[in-house]
Amino acid sequence: MKIPALRGLIDRRILINYTADPEAVRRILPHPFRVQTYAGKAIVGICLIRLKQIRPQGFPAMLGIASENGAHRIAVEWEANGKLHQGVYIPRRDTSLWLNARVGGVLFPGQHHLARFTVHEAAGQYSVGFESEDDTCLSIQASEADTFPATSVFSGLAEASAFFERGAVGYSPHRNRFDGLRLQTDRWAVRPLAISEVTSSFFEDRTLFPDGVTFDNALLMTRIEHTWRSEADIGS
Repeated sequence: MKIPALRGLIDRRILINYTADPEAVRRILPHPFRVQTYAGKAIVGICLIRLKQIRPQGFPAMLGIASENGAHRIAVEWEANGKLHQGVYIPRRDTSLWLNARVGGVLFPGQHHLARFTVHEAAGQYSVGFESEDDTCLSIQASEADTFPATSVFSGLAEASAFFERGAVGYSPHRNRFDGLRLQTDRWAVRPLAISEVTSSFFEDRTLFPDGVTFDNALLMTRIEHTWRSEADIGS
C-alpha cells in the first residue's frame, strides 16, 4: 500500500520487551517472516505510542491529528530481492482514533482495532492501558529509571537501543497481504523505564505462547519528530 509520507511528533513511546521461546514464535509467524533471535531468544513486545500532529508531509502541524496506539510486535527477518531484511511483524494494532480503525488497511497500512485507552502520566510515572472492542486488553504501571536492568539479555542500554532502532520497518497483516511501514526519526533517543506491573491478554494467551513470555526490559522515548513512509507490500 502506497501512501504519502506522514510527518508528526512521537509525544510518548513506551517499548515493553519480552523474551520468548523461538519455536513457539515460529509457529505463529506467517511466511515469509522468520524469528530473529538474540542470545538464543525470540524478542517480542508491545509499543504504546502517542502520536501528535500527524499530517501529510509539507502540511502545517496545526492540521495534524493525535491518537493513542498500541502494537504487539515480534522481531523478525525475511528475504526480499536477494537481501536479508530485519524489522518487526505486528500481528495486532489497536488505536483510540476512529479514523485509524476505519481506514487502516485501506488508506493507512495495517488493520487497526478500535480501543478505549486510559492514560495517566505525571512526574515520571506512567499508567497506560486499553481495552479493545473484541476484549483484547493491556495495562502497565511504570516509572522513569536511571539504570537498565542487569537481568536483560542485552548487555546494556546502548545494545538494546541499537537492536530496536534496527526494527524500524513493521509489517501488519491485512487480508491476503502484509502492509509495510517505515519509521524514520529525526533523532533516536531512548532511556530506561522501570515496569512495576504489566498485563497483556495477547502475550498471556497460552494457546499462542505455551511456555509464556519473560519480561526483559522497557524503554521510553519522548518528543521525537518523525516521518512514516510506505514500504513495499509483501503478498498480493
